[in-house]
Amino acid sequence: MVELSVILAGLADAFTLTNILFVLAGVIVGQFVGAMPGIGPVMTMAIAIPFTFVLNPLPAIGFLVGVNKGGLIGGAIPAILLNTPGTPDAAATAIDGYPLTKKGKPLKAMKMALYSSVTGDTFSDLVLITIAAPLAIIALQMGPVEIFALMIFAFSLIAGLIGASVTRGIIATALGLLVATVGLDPEHSTPRFLFGFFDLYDGFPISSVAIGSLAVSEIFLRLAKLRGDMRPAVHIPKDQTPDQKNVSFSEYWACKFVLLRGAVIGTCIGAVPGMGSTAAAFMSYASTKQSAKDPESFGKGDLRGIAATESANSSVAGADFIPLLTLGLPGSASAALLISAFLIQGIQPGPLLFDQQAQLIYGLFGAMILANICNFTCGLFGLRLWARLITAPESIVFSAALVLCIVGVYLSTGGTFGVYIMLLFAVLGMGMTVLNYPTVVFIIAFFLGPRFELSLGQTATILRGDATNIFNHPVAVALLLMSAFSLYWLGFRSSKKSKSIAET
Repeated sequence: MVELSVILAGLADAFTLTNILFVLAGVIVGQFVGAMPGIGPVMTMAIAIPFTFVLNPLPAIGFLVGVNKGGLIGGAIPAILLNTPGTPDAAATAIDGYPLTKKGKPLKAMKMALYSSVTGDTFSDLVLITIAAPLAIIALQMGPVEIFALMIFAFSLIAGLIGASVTRGIIATALGLLVATVGLDPEHSTPRFLFGFFDLYDGFPISSVAIGSLAVSEIFLRLAKLRGDMRPAVHIPKDQTPDQKNVSFSEYWACKFVLLRGAVIGTCIGAVPGMGSTAAAFMSYASTKQSAKDPESFGKGDLRGIAATESANSSVAGADFIPLLTLGLPGSASAALLISAFLIQGIQPGPLLFDQQAQLIYGLFGAMILANICNFTCGLFGLRLWARLITAPESIVFSAALVLCIVGVYLSTGGTFGVYIMLLFAVLGMGMTVLNYPTVVFIIAFFLGPRFELSLGQTATILRGDATNIFNHPVAVALLLMSAFSLYWLGFRSSKKSKSIAET
């Protein structure tokens, strides 16, 4: 049991002027790079880690935590304003955020994203501080079979709730999983679908696929609609009422159960190594839409959609530390980079960390709470700046966004090959949009593809080729039954709705 004096000493270290300035700088940098498609907080953390060697452990790690947390809010900005997610997990935010912007309410959408993100992040930080070790033990009870079944359930919800029909959702999911098989087999390292391009040994770059199919395709479609007149990218009426620009407390409080559900989903997903914030965002959105009395309002500018996704993906940031600090296992790419930062400082994450470095750990907890405060404060000032920039002529805004996408992908992939891949998937994204196939379903399947394939192989090994052995894993059986029911229910409801519309 950690002594109270050690806890107070750690919190006091977190709120020194030096540490506050480093956390604040990390949040500002994170929000900025998060808003730049293709760069993102993970790449920025990777660049910044060598420079933290000369710093003391707490300011160094506090700066990286600030970058990570700021990037989550920053990624939602272009997703809401331009339907161009700055980070992969912000793709779900664009579903309802961008329609609000088209209605002339970008500030309202961004403020809801900010409030929801800080709420979810704070919730997961409190869970981390209070019940980190027990939750990590529970998460580790989920083996490959359970994780495989959980992914099946996630795919069934996403395919059924996002898009015009379950059939199109399943096709988009299958396409995403197919594209994810390019590269080396995760079990045997056998090359697949390379076609002579050795750059594809590691598969298609995530940034190229995500930015190409989501961002660049949207930019191309918007540029194709230009007719020579200088119109603003987003028209914001000058006579807006406060209700159109702000999120009232009653609107925020009306989403309390949505925020709580998203925070719980994100915290649980973050505690399971390998799942990530993108899966949490889409699962939260899908469950919120499914439980709503008016699911048809989602995708048209519903604040609940923003609240669901942002509370979920931001709560993963704190939950990632649960397996990292207690067991030394990274739950995401950003957590893996933080382990590198710990090792650079001569600190070994794991079960003995709370005994050997308790003051530093509670200083880190204090820095995480401080980062949330800085995120909220900086976000309120930064959102107005981004909202003003988006009122520039759309020919300038979308051309500049395209340049940023190209530069971001070039930097993240290390060459022009990644840019070519981005343009290829931009064409694919345009085709899917025109044919009314859900691009976001394709993206989430691509993100989870390697993890899904690895879990499938491990599951087949554990079951020894006998599918009936699945009954030895009751949690997995329950998840698979829920998957089948959700596909049936969502498909039946979708076909019934389409039939009623056709009759009218």
